[in-house]
Amino acid sequence: MSNIKKLASQTMWYGLSSIAARFINYLLTPYLTYSHVISKSQYGDMSTLYAALPILNILFTYGFETAYFRFSSKEEYKSTIYSTTAWSLLFSTLIFTGILWLNQSVIGKSIGLLDSPRLIQYAILVIAFDTLSTIPFASLRQEGRPVKFAFVKIAGITINMFLTWFFIGYCAGTIEKNPESSLNLVYDTKANPIIYIVLANLVQSIFTLLLLFSEIKSIRFQFNAKLWKEMMVYALPLLIVGFGGIINETCDRLMLSHWLPGSEEFRKGQVGIYSACYKLSILITLFIQAFKMGAEPFFFKQAESGNPQRVYARVMKFFILVISVMFLVVSLFLPIWKFFIGAQYREGLVVVPILLLANIFLGIYYNLSVWFKLSNKTIAGTYITLIGTAITLIVNYFFIPTFGYMASAWATFLCYGTMMVLSFVWGQKQYYIPYAWKKLVAYMVIVIVLFFIQKGITLLWSNQWFALTVSTVLLYAYCWFIFLVEKKEFKKLPFIGARIK
Repeated sequence: MSNIKKLASQTMWYGLSSIAARFINYLLTPYLTYSHVISKSQYGDMSTLYAALPILNILFTYGFETAYFRFSSKEEYKSTIYSTTAWSLLFSTLIFTGILWLNQSVIGKSIGLLDSPRLIQYAILVIAFDTLSTIPFASLRQEGRPVKFAFVKIAGITINMFLTWFFIGYCAGTIEKNPESSLNLVYDTKANPIIYIVLANLVQSIFTLLLLFSEIKSIRFQFNAKLWKEMMVYALPLLIVGFGGIINETCDRLMLSHWLPGSEEFRKGQVGIYSACYKLSILITLFIQAFKMGAEPFFFKQAESGNPQRVYARVMKFFILVISVMFLVVSLFLPIWKFFIGAQYREGLVVVPILLLANIFLGIYYNLSVWFKLSNKTIAGTYITLIGTAITLIVNYFFIPTFGYMASAWATFLCYGTMMVLSFVWGQKQYYIPYAWKKLVAYMVIVIVLFFIQKGITLLWSNQWFALTVSTVLLYAYCWFIFLVEKKEFKKLPFIGARIK
């Protein structure tokens, strides 16, 4: 069980630093959705842009972060892998940035932001600087340096938040009261305010890179061509996996803005509603992010020990136990979580439980993907992701015109659910892991049933305090049930077992 403790520790340090950074960032959601400076359609513009950025990020990194973890454990490459990976990303970033810079109008037209060239320029630079910090961050995770990792992450996002408030809150508010203010030199009230949000993001990216200076300085003038070729063979299928994953995760907002009928203002407003409600799955998405940060290097290191499959199975069990509780915390207490977004966005709250389950499927898929990453069969991940992508595109294309963002929510659910099932069935044949899958499926069914029980009971009496009381009782009942069923398992955990009699 010491391995589980080690992963929990890594998730806590590396993951929680990401949670803190992402949570601070998510605090911008209520600020921006309540702001009178940004309209619902402009928030939709921002959501569309930030749906496109991760696609470019996948292209710029082309799977080399995962490849770095995969090959850094090999003794023959330990002395050259860091420099080789860093130089590869540096040269490719220069090339990709140049190509995008020369095609700004094409990018702007494709995402409906042709009238904001500065917005596109800032976004390109954000992607470039973020890419350059990828391997230094990966090095911190690989070397087990959580303090600096956390400091850099949180410092960067804090700068972002401050500048966002400075531009959107302070500058806009001051100029509104005093049109002759000197702040006109740094803030143009006629410009799209989203430009200043992306500018704050750009400053954050540059500041983050500066904080990683010592890691960048350690890059040597070394390039192992043999290693680079092996990494490319391993990583290129992951590039397709990454593209498919981003399409599944973020392109529903792009599809909504193009395939939804109605005026442009209406479409952008619907994208804004969907995006704001999507962020109410914050607890689960942040935990998954935290888990990924700790689990990826852990899984590769664990593969070198005896019987790693048993460890992977137990990791999956504890992952589902935690994430099922998180589903109830968000879905049962949605009357509280809804205040996280402005009132004009709350009409889309119906999609939240669907998206919560979809993200649970995604988290389980991340666990299951260990089989093709360890067995060097990353092409399998490509096929699975392409099937998921096809589901996303088909469901959105045919149903968005009729059902709007509900179609996007169900497309996400079906996509991740299918990918999860395919990876499990295929993986058990290629790299068997003794998952207690019947019990884990039962846990998931139970939390869904509890959700519908709460909905049914509260329909009889729509009193908010009564609803919260019912939700608390159901959450406590599930946690107590899990404790009774898994008591022996919990006792084996060194950081919990000593407290259980």
